Amino acid sequence: MSIGRTSHVNVVTLFGFCLEGSKRALIYEYMSNSSLDKFIYSENPKEVLGWERLYEIALGIAHGLQYLHYSCNTRIIHFDIKPQNILLDSDFSPKIADFGLAKLCHMKESKVSMTGGARGTIGFIAPEVHSRTFGVVSTKSDVYSYGMMLLEMVGGRRNVKSIVEKSSEKYFPDWIYDHFSQDEGLQACDVTSETTEIARKMTLIGMWCIQVLPMYRPTITRVLEMFERSLDELEMPPQQNFSLT
Repeated sequence: MSIGRTSHVNVVTLFGFCLEGSKRALIYEYMSNSSLDKFIYSENPKEVLGWERLYEIALGIAHGLQYLHYSCNTRIIHFDIKPQNILLDSDFSPKIADFGLAKLCHMKESKVSMTGGARGTIGFIAPEVHSRTFGVVSTKSDVYSYGMMLLEMVGGRRNVKSIVEKSSEKYFPDWIYDHFSQDEGLQACDVTSETTEIARKMTLIGMWCIQVLPMYRPTITRVLEMFERSLDELEMPPQQNFSLT
């Protein structure tokens, strides 16, 4: 099964292609609300989308990844999950797009071989894609990218930018872990008492997904199970210095 034959509500539909001389073009379904980054990096992202809609978008992306990882005849690892590659339709339903870096492997295989250097976008690339000392490259490399994206959705900012607090700069995943583990609120992320549970659940799941060693990350199926559980049932992941990866 090729990428062009994928069919899922959370994966963008490829209608065809155009070939004219040296020009090449892929024809996808039209997505009227552009991409997710246009909203989460805006001045007031929570006012535009709202926490409930952000939660549904996060859930939809996870369903799309589960389809790519486990429901196709050939396993598809995307390798470039990020807000810019999540398109939104008129109802803000998310669809995974841009398979230019994707790799296919047989369903019986749990890991893939990598040639030609790291794939992906800085800030979203799993550690093992950079160096095999962290583990093998697999579907959990997509899970790492998904987790980094979740934290950007919560924070409304790019993880690769420093966040300033009392004249000290700190990498956002480290900053949010410290505040979360100290049971401090997430008011800096525009969280209210009504939306605290949604924000904390997205944060917890995101932190599990970006564990440095892939063996400690959940599969995307496990991520969906975590979304279904209550906040009290979710454990705090072990602390790591994420900025050193």
